[in-house]
Amino acid sequence: MLAVDGRGLVAVTRQWIYVHGETQWRLPAGRVDEGESPEVAAARELREETGVRAASWLPLGAVNCADSLSNHRDHGFLATGLTLGPHEREAGETDLEVHWLSFARVVELVLAGEMPHAGSSFSVLSARVKELVG
Repeated sequence: MLAVDGRGLVAVTRQWIYVHGETQWRLPAGRVDEGESPEVAAARELREETGVRAASWLPLGAVNCADSLSNHRDHGFLATGLTLGPHEREAGETDLEVHWLSFARVVELVLAGEMPHAGSSFSVLSARVKELVG
């Protein structure tokens, strides 16, 4: 989720990603549970990881990931009208840090290869191309 506050700052996470063996910058993200819509899952994951709630959700599209291994898709959303509250992180997210960066800085991270998560990069670049965030 590309969660952008009223000042144009984006909620970005930093966490050790064991599959890749490194700490990575990512947008808040997570799984879609059985019977859950991607938008409901996005709102839940944003709240769990960051404590942020959004009043408005704009779909940015979806990107297929790891096609040769699974049918996994990441759904991108632009979340605005943010309010902050307590996070509800799962046990595996104890090292997750939330940072608030300018949208320009987040675009720089993507273009420099420092935000390699497919769904994160897709959402950031989609919002930039569509000129949804300044």
